[in-house]
Amino acid sequence: MRALIISMGSIGRRHYEVLNQIGIKADAVSSQNLENITIYKDLNQVNLNSYDYFIIASATHLHYEHLSYIDSKVRGKIILCEKPLFDKFQNFSPNNQILIGYNLRFHPLILKLKDMLKNQKILSIEARCGQYLPTWRKMDYTKSYSADKERGGGVLLDLSHEIDYISFLSDTSLKLIKAIQAKISNLNITSDDISMILAYCNRALVNISLNYLSKTPYRQILIETDDNTFELNLITNQLKISDISGSTTTINEPNLDRNSIFIAMHADALGDQKYICKLSEALNTMRLIDQIQKENI
Repeated sequence: MRALIISMGSIGRRHYEVLNQIGIKADAVSSQNLENITIYKDLNQVNLNSYDYFIIASATHLHYEHLSYIDSKVRGKIILCEKPLFDKFQNFSPNNQILIGYNLRFHPLILKLKDMLKNQKILSIEARCGQYLPTWRKMDYTKSYSADKERGGGVLLDLSHEIDYISFLSDTSLKLIKAIQAKISNLNITSDDISMILAYCNRALVNISLNYLSKTPYRQILIETDDNTFELNLITNQLKISDISGSTTTINEPNLDRNSIFIAMHADALGDQKYICKLSEALNTMRLIDQIQKENI
């Protein structure tokens, strides 16, 4: 098994580290010179058929270009594209297995929550994610892709995990009711820094709030069913389950290693593909994003 990673930014380096941990040799396409890694300066230089597994970790606005190129050159391979799939909706009919790196699907508490929601009627879902862009992006935030609308930045794309994991937990795609996407702060960016989405899945109402503004980082999910209230905090890694009698059970994952989530994702991508985000699911997410973007031009 040989893997090729496209781009060695922070997420590309994490994929490289994780693949090493599970015994998969990886080379990379990168403008950087990195010790002990076989580096190609240009994707056109690579004999793609010598690789079995591809990870596209480039900037969002380059995903379609890189995915299209690789998919046109090989057959029967597995291509994992980092989230979001594209910077704007594109129809795509692949020649290979295309999977998308929504790694939060493999958070152990999201998997526990998904199992607990079986056979429960979901009434409402609220998801909130906020973090202050200058402290989230450790380098000069103004130079990050997150700050640049033309490179696929902005909370709606950057934090599309929330759209994906709600679809994952509810086993259905979201249908938009109304959304606002805007740039309201004094941050030196061209991308949106806040997005609020009202939608539904099946008959459950969904409320999603995303921003680059919060000086206190948070990532929370609140789900109401007929029998329970589920509160999941993805910063503290704590899941609370309350029932109609008022009793509460708490499950904690205080020592969660982030790499373990990526290890589980790669294992599933190369194995049963039970939880990994498939192309059709990611395209549904992109359709919703496209609808929001068009309503907020």
